[in-house]
Amino acid sequence: MKLPILGITMGDPAGIGPEISVKALARQEIYQTCKPIIIGDAGMIAKTLRDLSLSFEVNPVHKIEDAKFSHGTMDVYNLRNVDLEKLHPGEVSDMAGRAAFEAVKTAIDLALAKKLDGTVTGPINKEALNNAGYRFSGHTEIYAHFTGVKKYAMLLVERNLKVIHVSTHVPLKTACDLVKKDRIVEVIQLLNDACIRLGTENPRIGVAGLNPHASDGGLFGREEAEEIVPAILEAKNLGIHAMGPVPPDTLFTMAAGGAYDGCVAMYHDQGHIPFKMIGFNWDERAGKMKSVRGVNITLGLPIIRTSVDHGTAFEIAGKGLASPDALILAIEYARKLALHQN
Repeated sequence: MKLPILGITMGDPAGIGPEISVKALARQEIYQTCKPIIIGDAGMIAKTLRDLSLSFEVNPVHKIEDAKFSHGTMDVYNLRNVDLEKLHPGEVSDMAGRAAFEAVKTAIDLALAKKLDGTVTGPINKEALNNAGYRFSGHTEIYAHFTGVKKYAMLLVERNLKVIHVSTHVPLKTACDLVKKDRIVEVIQLLNDACIRLGTENPRIGVAGLNPHASDGGLFGREEAEEIVPAILEAKNLGIHAMGPVPPDTLFTMAAGGAYDGCVAMYHDQGHIPFKMIGFNWDERAGKMKSVRGVNITLGLPIIRTSVDHGTAFEIAGKGLASPDALILAIEYARKLALHQN
């Protein structure tokens, strides 16, 4: 079986992106399922390896064809865009924001040129990104812009829970206004297709209500009756096993227990909070996250993009404490999607 080539962007170099990249690729089993290459600054990767006392060769390349894809060597598509003398772990900087953006843009270009079978993104800092002059609210919007798509959505995956969002990075007042039938049908279709690509036949799609108790028959709002129910009926007419609207306070617990194969959340926090309750594990004694799991997949793109669903963790950057678990999962999901695509 041909192993897919996956480009892994380094993320913001002042955060934990370089650390989790090398920790993930230090695992031999990664190379048994895919051909990974880091996209970023080779000097930064070499420094990270030294800081972690990991004895791996760094292979800087300017063409994917020159990568070795062999455990023991970390291939880096070298952008040479980090000045190590000016970089300070845990600090927002224009240079770090620019380096993070350039890695993402390069990954997109390589994937569109069919040099990569999929892309996996490390965490970026939105403040650094915008300070560097790139006016995007996150990875999803960067990918949508440079691939030219208008219909896209964020899918979060952790264990049994798969959550897609009608809207994401907008004010809550705006999010309520975006609960419209056509958009809901669109994300139901995207989620249904994604579940099938990930191995589930005839997925059961649970659709959340917007209001408490899914409006309780109209007592607490009209969005369910006027937008969400008509969307579910249209999805059913398209042959999709869509159900709801389900009260948000029970939908995600039921999905985590196996009642649904995927969930439609109406706005960012409605979907992110239950997702992170499952994937993030806080250690009170240590004062930090014990583990951070979960994958973010952008649906609707002409290329594959998966990502960790955590931030740059500036508070632990450069300390060797970051877990690569979420990145390893993101690599695995990119592999699955790439194999289905091929």
